Amino acid sequence: MKEKISVTSLLVSGLLMSSALLADAKYLPDAVTDTDYRTHSQEQVELGRNLFFDKILSGNMNISCATCHHALTDTGDGLSLPIGEGGRGLGVTRDTGSGPDAVPERVPRNAPPVFNLGAHEFERMFHDGRVAVDPAQPSGFISPAGNDLPLNLENVLAAQAMFPVTSGTEMAGQAGENPIANAAAAGDLASSAGVWAQLAARLKGIPGYVTMFVAAYNDISSASDITFAHAANAIAAFEAVNWRADNSPFDRYLRRDKQAMSKSARLGMQLFYRGTQSGGKHQMTCASCHSGVFQTDQNFHAIAMPQIGAGKGDGFDGHEDFGRERVTQDIADRYKFRTPSLRNIALTAPYGHAGAYNSLQAVVEHHMDAINALFNYDQSQAVLPSRSDLDANDFIVMDDAARLTDIANASELTGFGYKDKHVKYLIDFLHALTDPSSIDLRDDVPKSVPSGLSLAE
Repeated sequence: MKEKISVTSLLVSGLLMSSALLADAKYLPDAVTDTDYRTHSQEQVELGRNLFFDKILSGNMNISCATCHHALTDTGDGLSLPIGEGGRGLGVTRDTGSGPDAVPERVPRNAPPVFNLGAHEFERMFHDGRVAVDPAQPSGFISPAGNDLPLNLENVLAAQAMFPVTSGTEMAGQAGENPIANAAAAGDLASSAGVWAQLAARLKGIPGYVTMFVAAYNDISSASDITFAHAANAIAAFEAVNWRADNSPFDRYLRRDKQAMSKSARLGMQLFYRGTQSGGKHQMTCASCHSGVFQTDQNFHAIAMPQIGAGKGDGFDGHEDFGRERVTQDIADRYKFRTPSLRNIALTAPYGHAGAYNSLQAVVEHHMDAINALFNYDQSQAVLPSRSDLDANDFIVMDDAARLTDIANASELTGFGYKDKHVKYLIDFLHALTDPSSIDLRDDVPKSVPSGLSLAE
């Protein structure tokens, strides 16, 4: 027989939960609303969806934006470090290619997930923030292209989309393979024979795309009006609209759905935002860096993350990655990387700027004792398609005690005071940041694209 529940007990329970919500509100962020996001037309979104999955934007027409940010791999690729132009396959099945088409190197940084990047507060892109909003620039953005960046980019996400196509390792191909690769190798991005003009010329020659561009933009009436900046704006529109993720249990809790999160996730939330107390003083909390409505302070921090792969050309032999220092030229920014948003974090392993950690448990435990984790890093966690010459470069830094000491000395992380049970609660909370609509993104993949190129990887 079911136990009878009195109206009084329900009222008391409701009041207690309401009191808990009010107490939580003192330290929790505001709920995400529509006003947090930019708006885009459906025509732009559909154009961007096709462009995102179309290999026409790569020099050798063998890789798309989606290869490293696929809907079937939660807007990442599941690898520690991407395998770019020349590889074959999707996600963890991707290989390094073969013969003359084999990749010359791994892409040196992890492919970050693309969730919620259409929100206004995301003003910096890439792990080092090298593309960012800057009203002082003619284009409105600071970037590696300087004054060559077009003036009609609508937002920083569109500015970011201008660059993967210019990278020989990522999408352009190697010098001698195609005219776009030649222009990229020469640093020619913006001339009439540059990377962006050549890609625009391809799109102008595809009737299906011309029709879509005309429908999406008021300043395009014929093929001759199409620029690659228009394509980048459309790609950004698709990413912003289709990969918005703000209906997680945590979001629903913030919108006053009292039953949205489990008790364990609630405990993890309280630890995340308020931490524990030791000696009567609050220690560092997760929210010290993962603050705001998307759990990021949009800043850069050094947290002793393992450095795997061939690096970005820094250090005495080029195998290191100095992170934010590469942009600011300030040694105080060495080993600092952008704080990632934690939305859908349970879906987007591996973690870290080089994808060093392959599980949520491992990356959370790193934060608990970063220096010890760095020096005792388990290299088997790295998800790296094997090839002997590439493998030889993957752990050069991790096998060098002096360089590990430099990374450790730069770390900003201090003790959290968490116990094993606290880590479990934290992980339960991180799972509560998953939007159920992001779990199955198959409908984001078009059945075909106007170029007629295969969607198979």
